[in-house]
Order: sequence, then C-alpha cells, then structure tokens
Amino acid sequence: MKKTKHTGTAREFGLAVGQMPPGPKNLITDVRGVRVGHVTISTKDVQTGVTAVLPHEGNLFKEKLIAASHVINGFGKSMGLIQIDEMGTLETPVILTNTLGIGTAADALIRYMLDHNPDIGSTTGSVNPVICECNDGYLNDIRGMHVTKEHVRQAIDNASAEFDQGSVGAGTGMCAYGLKGGIGSASRVVLLDSNQHTLGALVLANMGKKGDLTVCGRHLGPILGPVPGTTAGPVPDGSIIIILATDLPLCERQLGRIARRAQTGVARTGANIDSGSGEMVVAFSTASRIRHYEHRAVVTLPRINDDRLNSVFRAVAECTEEAVLNAMVMAATTTGINGRTVYSLADFLDNFCYQGE
Repeated sequence: MKKTKHTGTAREFGLAVGQMPPGPKNLITDVRGVRVGHVTISTKDVQTGVTAVLPHEGNLFKEKLIAASHVINGFGKSMGLIQIDEMGTLETPVILTNTLGIGTAADALIRYMLDHNPDIGSTTGSVNPVICECNDGYLNDIRGMHVTKEHVRQAIDNASAEFDQGSVGAGTGMCAYGLKGGIGSASRVVLLDSNQHTLGALVLANMGKKGDLTVCGRHLGPILGPVPGTTAGPVPDGSIIIILATDLPLCERQLGRIARRAQTGVARTGANIDSGSGEMVVAFSTASRIRHYEHRAVVTLPRINDDRLNSVFRAVAECTEEAVLNAMVMAATTTGINGRTVYSLADFLDNFCYQGE
C-alpha cells in the first residue's frame, strides 16, 4: 500500500550532480531509439514488477548492438551476460525484475523473440535473453512468484521514451540505504570534436546501509538518525543493476571500460560493494548495428580515440550517481508484506535545506 507519492526529481530538490549538462529529459531515453516500459504490481503484500529496456526500435536480433557487461560483485542471478562478454553484442531487450522472477522473465522474452523472428531455432541459431534482477523480498511476497509472462510482455509493449521513476516496474519493492529504492535514470551530453553525443543510465537501486548514504558529497546517513520501519531486509547487502546506453561509437572493449566506471557513481552515494551484494552493469552503443545475416568477410566499425574517453568516464559516473538519487527521491513511501513500511528519501530532504541551494 502506497503512503505517499513523490514526483520531483533529485534536481528539483536542488540535488544537481556533477559538472556535465544533462540531456533534454535527463533520462536514458535521451539516447535516440532507447525506450523503457514498466508493469507495476502493487497490492498489499505484493510489491514487485517488471521493467523492460528496448535498445532500439528495430529488430534487435537481426540488427544487434555492440555491448559489454561488467560484474562489480557477483552475488546475483542475472542471465545472458556470458554471451554478451564472448560475442560483444546485445540481441534482445533487457528485462529487470525480482530475483525469483528471472525464469518467468526469460521464458517470456524468449517467446517474444520467437514471435518476431521465425528463423530462431529453425534456420539459424538460438537467442540470448538478457535478464537482470534484485531481491525485493523485504517488501514483496517474493515466494509467491507473482510476476507472469503477461507482465513481461506488457512491460515491453509499454516501452516509451517517457517513463516513470521510483517505485515502479522492477523497482516497486526495492529498498536502498534503509529507505525506498527503485528505478532511476539520468543522462549527460558529451561533446567530441564539436559533435554532441548522449550517454544515459538506468538503475534498479536496491543496495546500501542507511548510515552510509551520501547525497551530493554530504554524508547524510548519520544525520537522518533512526528511521522507523527501515530495518535491514533478508538481503542486507542489497544489489544494483545499471544499464548504460550511448550513441557514441564505441567498441565492446571501450564499452567494458565505461561499464567499470559505473562503480564510481554507485560509490559516491555511499555503497561499499559488500560480499553479499549483486552489482551488474550492461552497456551498449546504438552507433553501429551488427547484422545477423552479414555476408561480408571483413566488417569495419567506427570507434572513438581511447585518449578521448575521460569525458565519457565522467558522464558515466555522474549519470549513475544521479540515477540512484532519482530512484530514491522519486520513490513512494511503501508498506508491503508483514506491514513493513519503508520511507522515501524525499520525506527527509526538506529538513536539510537542499531545495533552492
């Protein structure tokens, strides 16, 4: 049961992260062609859902994108990362959900890909579904496995350039730093040779301890003091999934390098990357498409000069940090299973004079 709802972003609370300018929407969908869809399941003890990230508007299996993944800490159950690392490509949407929903999500995504590609498993090879998860069992009846295949398909069908943040989709039952977590996003504009490019991040934030929370460089956790109803859940170390999208022409090695920089943004919010936490990053570029039925023996793809990557690294760190703050500020105070209530960061920010600073 939702107690409150917050619609303001971190920036609207005076929390402007970093130095680089955001894109027009300050969302991952500022990268042209990227879309995000949610299905939110919120009824008393059930606080869960699905979020789908569609990397481009075409047939992703037939026109794959260059991609990389990075495991910051591997206490997680994600699917599909091995083939991304081996082949350097992404060929399906990325589905986010709760830990025990990954099998259902994989079945639904595979069926979606089969419906759109009659050649899969017939005249060509199989498909690599990419599913990422966090454990929402503190607020959600996770054992009930309430996510269905229809929910996954609906999330894909709902995908749009405009999407909600906070306690929505896969983020419905997530907690971060002893407060409400969820879905957050941000983007940055990167200038290279006077050409404007965009990098965006989407996070599923479900990590951290309240005492470690840091907001725009201010160690806020200890100042908050005791917050009712925010004792650690069944996975106290938590997890975070980070999706990075860009229209910069990057090879898979360079995407791996920027994926590793996402940890900087997470750390700036206070996370220590504990032993039982699952932090996964999936990064892709929309600049080039890899044709499934490629007949050329030699394929040439553009990539930027490695010496010009520093601004991209900064963009990743800033996007990831701001996306985490958006997930928390825009999340609703939520009561879930066993009457547990977890409060939104927005409920406390007014006390610390951030607005207007």
